Amino acid sequence: MDALYPRLLVTRFPDCFRFYAAVLPPLTGARLAKGGPDGPYANWDRDDEAVLSLFDRAAMAAALGTTALPAEPAGPAQDTGLLVLRVADVDASFTLCTTHGATPVTTPTARPEWGPHLRSAHVRDPEGRLIELQSY
Repeated sequence: MDALYPRLLVTRFPDCFRFYAAVLPPLTGARLAKGGPDGPYANWDRDDEAVLSLFDRAAMAAALGTTALPAEPAGPAQDTGLLVLRVADVDASFTLCTTHGATPVTTPTARPEWGPHLRSAHVRDPEGRLIELQSY
């Protein structure tokens, strides 16, 4: 039973699918369980538990009856959430993500103020969502 997992609502489904299909297996051990690059849905599981799913944003808006609402905030804003991936090697994971289209935000850095031996790096997926790669 999937107790809790993130579902990202995406507008560039093929780009996001290719990115997560390339990075989730080596970073988390998740495998594609359902879906493909044409969407509107895909999910990755590890040991039959959901790790992440993607859903086409327009399809969700249609299901909720919110297609008339604005899709984006009026201007730049701070992030309201992020996907955290605990990884064995932050440097290698950062390289993997940027090789597959992630935009670098912060390079791999020691963060002792967050926890002893904690290292992190931050990237943005093809739609600009913040991802934290961390090890400790």
